[in-house]
Amino acid sequence: MTLARMAVRTCNLIHRSFASIPHSNTLHSRQISMDAQSIAAQLNNSGFLRNQGLVGGKWTDAYDGKTIKVCNPATGEVITKVPCMGGRETNDAIASAYDAFSSWSKRTAAERSKCLRKWYDLMIAHRDELGQLITLEQGKPLKEAIGEVIYGASFIEFFAEEAKRVYGDIIPSTLADRRLFVLKQPVGVVGTITPWNFPLAMITRKVGPALACGCTVVIKPSELTPLTALAAAELSLQAGIPPGVVNVVMGNASDIGDALVTSPQVRKITFTGSTAVGKKLMAGAAGTVKKVSLELGGNAPCVIFDDADLDVALKGTLATKFRNSGQTCVCANRIIVQEGIYEKFASAFTNAVQNLNVGDGFGEGVAQGPLINEAAVQKVESFVQDAISKGAKVLLGGKRHDLGRTFYEPTVLTDVKSDMLISREEVFGPVAPLLQFRTEEEAIGIANDTNAGLAAYIFTTNVQRSWRVAEALEYGIVGVNEGLVSTEVAPFGGFKQSGLGREGSKYGMDEYLEIKYVCLGNMNFN
Repeated sequence: MTLARMAVRTCNLIHRSFASIPHSNTLHSRQISMDAQSIAAQLNNSGFLRNQGLVGGKWTDAYDGKTIKVCNPATGEVITKVPCMGGRETNDAIASAYDAFSSWSKRTAAERSKCLRKWYDLMIAHRDELGQLITLEQGKPLKEAIGEVIYGASFIEFFAEEAKRVYGDIIPSTLADRRLFVLKQPVGVVGTITPWNFPLAMITRKVGPALACGCTVVIKPSELTPLTALAAAELSLQAGIPPGVVNVVMGNASDIGDALVTSPQVRKITFTGSTAVGKKLMAGAAGTVKKVSLELGGNAPCVIFDDADLDVALKGTLATKFRNSGQTCVCANRIIVQEGIYEKFASAFTNAVQNLNVGDGFGEGVAQGPLINEAAVQKVESFVQDAISKGAKVLLGGKRHDLGRTFYEPTVLTDVKSDMLISREEVFGPVAPLLQFRTEEEAIGIANDTNAGLAAYIFTTNVQRSWRVAEALEYGIVGVNEGLVSTEVAPFGGFKQSGLGREGSKYGMDEYLEIKYVCLGNMNFN
């Protein structure tokens, strides 16, 4: 197969992976803006565009009346305003969750499971509306946003089933008149702090197991993308989850975070976001010795060996790099290619990337939407300029897109070195830096040369090598010949400074449970 045909075929495959929709990119920006406004109006009329916090089952404004704007990153237009809440509202939400915990935790696992299943059914029934909300406030292509809804809802479905599988143990006793039991009980109120890049999935991945175990939650979504969280909370009420079990506050991040970490009634903090903020939350939670789950930053290597199937490697690398405009913690941040195929891969990869369609998420055929805000674009620009100043070459892109605002061209850099900023930190944007290596040992060394350890990817047709390298990589997640690896049935989490604990799968349940040992003594059986 020629490089050109390979690139076209791979680009077609990646479009399907992104779940993009067919469209010509000829719509004027004003038309797109009007479409977005029309969709927002429809969502508002149908009750999906909530603009208040949820405390104790009641929709609530900020106590001082302050609001914050929620904007469409593709157009800059204000979608709506939501309350700018702080410590007082958060403390009331905590109190509500604490009161609800006593009854929710005493419900049978089957009862909690039925509520969660109903919540899942409602999410799936309204996946189009939820997807539209995600595209409005976050910017990703609509089909990709609907894909997030289906993925996010899968955690609710999975943990609805796992609710009935929280097993304890009976331990053989060392004394004849004793019986030893191990019980698993819900930890209590959970403070849930989530990011903007997956406005629904990062919530359901945490709230699903929490509610399944019998915990109650106070959710703090990103102030950039609160609308999806509020819509999901509305559906939780419709599903019969009692008032106070799910609470949502948004606004002043530091005040809300301080209230959650210092409250003795909150017994666990779960957070997805930057390593810097995670460290602050971890330190703050020490004051009341809370359980902490942290899913923090990554610096994912994607190692492509000489013996890789290039078609598979291209498809997988494109998927893991450019999904969500490169704004995921498991995106390939460093594409490390063996010298024997470096030039060949760089050429085919560039040909595929240049066919990615950039535009408003509601546009047809769009594979890449805008970045979340101006600060995100400036960060990407600074990383690219640093790389160029140190000898990297731009094969494609390297600047803002002609669409303006926060749109950035899909970019490929070659001759990237490990001392460049883009190799040391997450770029969190649509920039693919290509590094070169000679030996397997060198590749492993480059891949592990970071404080992060969330996800890594390997492309090789050598089975022995795949096992050898997968075991040597210091990462919590390793994809072998696959770029999209996250699923509700497998554990998600990292090594080193990429966090603590695991989300998803049966292991995700343990994060919301306490283990209690019961010794029943003086059992005279004679």
